[in-house]
Amino acid sequence: MPVTTLLFDVGGPLDIEETYEHAVDRLLPEALARQGIEVAPADYAAACTWAVESFAPDLAQAVLWQLAGGDIFAAHRAWALYGSEIAKGEWGEARPGMIELLATLRATGFRLGIVANQPAALPDKLRRLGMADLFDSVDGSATFGLSKPDPRLFLAVCARLSAEPSECLMIGDRIDNDIAPARLLGMRTIRFRCGRHAAQQPRSWREVPDAEVTSVDELAAAIDRLV
Repeated sequence: MPVTTLLFDVGGPLDIEETYEHAVDRLLPEALARQGIEVAPADYAAACTWAVESFAPDLAQAVLWQLAGGDIFAAHRAWALYGSEIAKGEWGEARPGMIELLATLRATGFRLGIVANQPAALPDKLRRLGMADLFDSVDGSATFGLSKPDPRLFLAVCARLSAEPSECLMIGDRIDNDIAPARLLGMRTIRFRCGRHAAQQPRSWREVPDAEVTSVDELAAAIDRLV
């Protein structure tokens, strides 16, 4: 079937997350230090690499657990401290050129939707990014009560957009959360290689995306080729 609907992850493709990721790298070691666990930069980097390679659903949580050395009480306390601090920020940095591409895609006639593990305040974030009016569905996982990689989240967004999975193309940065479940449902996929998960590798040929891109221009060309 022809592609009528484009689905986007938020962190990575739409939001470059540089300020957010810098905050994560500062706040995680600080939260552990308050539990008496001092983290060397090399150990922190190794924990981040391990979290990506092990396909950890929540990278920050996995990094805390790894660096806490199995101390569940220290990990829980550090997680609570980290969560309270990271929640104070209003994060979001639009990827240069993405607003223009989204406007072009919408004007061309595509339906645009979001499939992302994001809080209920996602519409506000998209407004700050200047993107809210470009999407036909702007709710994140918290609104649906489902989180990636659960295929039901993809299906819920499809239902809202009156689209069959075979009519959809998913654009995301993670093999485990974006590419694998989308392919399982019969969607075409584009992986935007960026951020912490840029080095993530498919676990089998079933998780290989239809295209990989590293820029908005490459994304535009890949969409044109696949649809």
